[in-house]
Amino acid sequence: MRPILVRTHAVAWSGITAHIIAVETHVGSGLVSFNLVGMPDASVRESRDRVRAALQSCGVDWFEHRVTVNLSPAGIPKAGSAFDLAIAVGLLAARGVVSPKAVDGAVFMAELGLDGSLRPIRGVLPAVVGARREGMTQVVVAEDSLAEARLLPGVEVLGFAHLRDLVAHFGGRLPEGLPALSAREAPAVQPEVSHAHDEVDLADVRGQAFAAEGLVLAAAGGHHLLLVGEPGAGKTMLAKRLPTILPPLDDEDAIEVTAIHSICGTFDPSRGLMRTPPIETPHHSATMAAIIGGGTGVPRPGAISRAHAGVLVLDEAAEFSPQVLDAMRQPLESGVVNLHRARHHVEYPARFQLVLASNPCPCGHAISRRKSCMCSSLQRRRYMSRLSGPLLDRMDIQIPMMTPSPAELSDPPAYTSADARKLVAQARERARERWRGTPWTMNSHVPSRLLHDPKCGIEPAVYRGVERAIEDGTLSLRGADRVLRLALTIADVRGARRVGLSELVSSLKFRNGVDNANS
Repeated sequence: MRPILVRTHAVAWSGITAHIIAVETHVGSGLVSFNLVGMPDASVRESRDRVRAALQSCGVDWFEHRVTVNLSPAGIPKAGSAFDLAIAVGLLAARGVVSPKAVDGAVFMAELGLDGSLRPIRGVLPAVVGARREGMTQVVVAEDSLAEARLLPGVEVLGFAHLRDLVAHFGGRLPEGLPALSAREAPAVQPEVSHAHDEVDLADVRGQAFAAEGLVLAAAGGHHLLLVGEPGAGKTMLAKRLPTILPPLDDEDAIEVTAIHSICGTFDPSRGLMRTPPIETPHHSATMAAIIGGGTGVPRPGAISRAHAGVLVLDEAAEFSPQVLDAMRQPLESGVVNLHRARHHVEYPARFQLVLASNPCPCGHAISRRKSCMCSSLQRRRYMSRLSGPLLDRMDIQIPMMTPSPAELSDPPAYTSADARKLVAQARERARERWRGTPWTMNSHVPSRLLHDPKCGIEPAVYRGVERAIEDGTLSLRGADRVLRLALTIADVRGARRVGLSELVSSLKFRNGVDNANS
């Protein structure tokens, strides 16, 4: 027979970056076989059985020839069932059911059922982003993936419930008795700007004015936060209200966050792009793979990536594995996490705001004003030493929390979430104006060299005060930079044009709050 060569396109993922894969189908003479090449993993190799059953269910005879399907480029690892549809369409074109030219310019991504039905896959949004980036104009997905695929403009998206629908749409010759159904298109989903955490409010926190102020500063500047206090002081309550005062995500962050959750399978496409900063609250028994990312095969995103552009709350932080906590140090600095395996290297975004909440000792009453601590000094040191010095050095705001007295509980709340959210938005706008012309918009992300730029508006006396703290051993070099960044945020929240000694004193008070409480 004369050899037949057909090309379709699919998508492979590396992190949240999608790469267009050419699916080349060759039918030629030789022993009857079906060979899949191009670095497929076990789940991709299983597609030959699914595709064969699906085509036969549609009345298409299987090939009595040698069939080779090449996934190119071969150097990119391929995993998952998303290649099913592209392989099936290539075989249909080779069989003459659809025109090879009609399907050459489209990207196909869906899992196939044995009855020929198209099933949704994870990672549709980043796949559409990749298709648009590489100039593809048409994407074909399962009908249930239409809402997610249509979140981004610039690409024509088609969704089908069954292979027979797809064949009919592309003008194929249907086998006898196969009913032809038209493609169904869903209306584009309009993104919503909402606050998914509105069921809680910062006004619920009473008697913790200093801690509430620290929370507002953390939100305004993107600073990491440590809360240390006795049981029942309100650490967890305060930490879980941080997302309620954060502004909605911009388009770039919303697409990136949505892409991560699409890959994880935790995205609800009916709600549109994720505009609300995500919050992750893993249990202290979580493993390294659960927090940082990993797993068998292609590494999956962990909690630090799912919290990208949002908040990661580690309640009972001292109960977490010290190895897991220290593994977060590099992502805290770089904003990305690199996961290496023997055959895979994956990079995921991980620019999150870390909130650590912990008791000061095993019994929890080391800094209590009412109860005596039952722990020895050695026990207290061992307990808090689970939070390593380098990790604590990255915590810009460190707040001790005692149980409020009845009189303090009767005081009005320091902030409501609505008021704090407005204050945070104004402070971020001031920071954005300060760093206009640079890649940074928040004070906590600014590199050290810019902290000494005259445009910062930091008075010389502030630099001298920080230098004295370094000489005294009160601050490390990293800690000094973080104190300056926090002082900038304090000035932004106060509406001050320059950073003076008042802002420095407040910054040091928030930076050294836990140390002062323990002394």
